[in-house]
Amino acid sequence: MKFSFSPLIDPRGAQSRRCIDLAPRPDIGQLKKGPILFYDNTKLDFCNYAQSFARIKERLLESGAGNFIDYRETVRGKDSGQLRAYAAMLAREKPVAAITALGDMGTSPATAVLSIALEGLGIPTLYVTAPPGHDLVRATVFYRAGRLCLCPLDIYQASSAGEVRAQVDAQWDRIWRALAGSEEEVAAVADLRFTLDNPAPSENLRLRLEQEVFADGGELEAGIGVEDATDLFNDLHIGDGLPIVPPTERRVDAMFSYCPFPRDMRLARQVGPSGRDITVMDVAVAAVAAGCKPRHMPILITAFKALAHPAYNFLQSVTTSHPGGNMILVSGPLAGEAGIHSGQGCLGPGFPANAVIGRAVNLVLIAATRSVPGYADLSCFSSQAEFTYCFAESGDGPWNTINQERFDAATTSVYVLKAEPPHDVIDFLSVTGGDLLDTFLDSCTTLGSNNSYIPGPLILLFTPDHAKLLHRDGYDKERIRNAVHALVHHPAPMVRGRGLVPVRPKDFADRHPMPVTRSPKDVEVVVAGGRGGHSCVILPWALHSEGIAEAVRLPDGSAACSLEQFKSGT
Repeated sequence: MKFSFSPLIDPRGAQSRRCIDLAPRPDIGQLKKGPILFYDNTKLDFCNYAQSFARIKERLLESGAGNFIDYRETVRGKDSGQLRAYAAMLAREKPVAAITALGDMGTSPATAVLSIALEGLGIPTLYVTAPPGHDLVRATVFYRAGRLCLCPLDIYQASSAGEVRAQVDAQWDRIWRALAGSEEEVAAVADLRFTLDNPAPSENLRLRLEQEVFADGGELEAGIGVEDATDLFNDLHIGDGLPIVPPTERRVDAMFSYCPFPRDMRLARQVGPSGRDITVMDVAVAAVAAGCKPRHMPILITAFKALAHPAYNFLQSVTTSHPGGNMILVSGPLAGEAGIHSGQGCLGPGFPANAVIGRAVNLVLIAATRSVPGYADLSCFSSQAEFTYCFAESGDGPWNTINQERFDAATTSVYVLKAEPPHDVIDFLSVTGGDLLDTFLDSCTTLGSNNSYIPGPLILLFTPDHAKLLHRDGYDKERIRNAVHALVHHPAPMVRGRGLVPVRPKDFADRHPMPVTRSPKDVEVVVAGGRGGHSCVILPWALHSEGIAEAVRLPDGSAACSLEQFKSGT
């Protein structure tokens, strides 16, 4: 028989889908008079990419236009408001047109926000992109502006200067139409031809399912609706490929039995390609889909408050090419109450709270921010850490836990870090703390790790046995941190001209050797896992991104002593 299900709540939320007016293009005389603004987000420092602007300027000079203004500043670490303010500052130069670059990697969405703002201020703008950033730029522009003139160049890190220049020549007709074409020509260049979420979610934000239900001996088949809901979520690119618990209104309402925060409360502002704010409701819907229990909501809300901290660089982290996940580390008494495991196997399968809480975080990013793998995400490979990455810190270690260091023993904290999956550190044979620590020091970086070029936070994650040995031999957290900062480094010549453009403190410019941390405070020392000789290090993304610890708090701002305090009517 045919069976209709309760409507499912669409986790994408409302999409405003504005379509900006394109600025009037200058005529040839105005273009020649200028000025023409060239904005470099610092990505043109990379390899031969600067030849793109050099060749565009040469072609413009051939056309009689030569009044150029150059600006160069990173977009990293800037939120949407700061980017729009920067665009307003550029607009004070009164350019007749603007060319922005380069949309190749993690800076692509932020530069798109700036480019959209310039166009909205009446400045004809062309945004130059390159793989793998072009699709991410298209998605960001689609959700935030509807259209914009883009110029994709098929170049990569080993492209010669001649190949970059040849790509500009191949696209010259498109570039010229974008800057000085007729209204119809400009509209054609600005057409993104982006099909994801087209058509948009329905206004009532509901999804409907129908399924053939088979009864055997009068009994309904178990798991009714799960397969269809999963297929629908995968078809709409709002799932992660794993089975989905259908987010019906009843299930979502149940999540609020442990969530006294308003449904429309904003947790993060203008995130990802969609540019949507992340709300408590978004988290509740994802929590259902991931398989969470209502008591997990306070942990999830706290996690998003931490992710939204300006120092986390959430805007860029959700679409970066780095394969890391958003690690959720819970420290304090509420971890056990929520069922979050800290012991044997805590970073693997078999522990539902760990799995579903971490999964819910990533489902929010896919559905609400529309950071969709393969469509609007830069990750070259991604990793298991982008499915789920959640565990608890053991309270039985020899040192103070993160919540004790940041707050107090009674306060539970949620620490977030954009980070690689854990890297195994095996040592069954060391019998002194010094020998064991040497093993860890050698594991804290490689030339392929981000921290070779971007010093930042990292985690030493010790098993109880390794922690016991270190503590026995007089190693407290301060001594371990000092050792990592002093001894984990690379010879400066080895980190020049490889990896990625470095982002270091100014006083690191002439350092040799080159540390992977800025100070001992970058090192987190954590005890978790089971007995034995396999500990791990967790290496960071660190691109203008810090580890953030947030206390689990009630609506009045006080620290929660129990999850029961969040229950409705308590």
